[in-house]
Amino acid sequence: MLNIDEILKILPHRTPFLLIDRIDEMEPGKRAVGTKCVSFNEPYFAGHFPGMPVMPGVLIIEALAQVGAVALLSEEENKGKVAFFGGIDNARFKDKVVPGDVLRLEVEIIRKKGPVGYGMAKAYKQGSKKPCAHAELMFVVQ
Repeated sequence: MLNIDEILKILPHRTPFLLIDRIDEMEPGKRAVGTKCVSFNEPYFAGHFPGMPVMPGVLIIEALAQVGAVALLSEEENKGKVAFFGGIDNARFKDKVVPGDVLRLEVEIIRKKGPVGYGMAKAYKQGSKKPCAHAELMFVVQ
């Protein structure tokens, strides 16, 4: 398990764009599971949407990507590097995420070729067995 201080040593993201709170499970280079506690204090809720706050789907995907980046950047050969988005395919959103939700963010790295990694990503609301979002992600490590 990685706490926020350990995550900050791996990822370059900072407030307000660091979208994960902890890493609960990890096999460097293979998979990671993280948690995002969704709070009403998040800055995007002021405009998305007033009176009906919903976490933007693109930010759920970004949170998933940050978990995948932690998995890739935890490999010895990638320490000190940055993982960039290379692509997003087949993203789907099945349930809205609102303040008070706790997301379980799972990313499995299914293939790597040089500096490029591909991951299958799924987000679950706490207590649900069905993903609220999923996508195929491509990372480029530099």
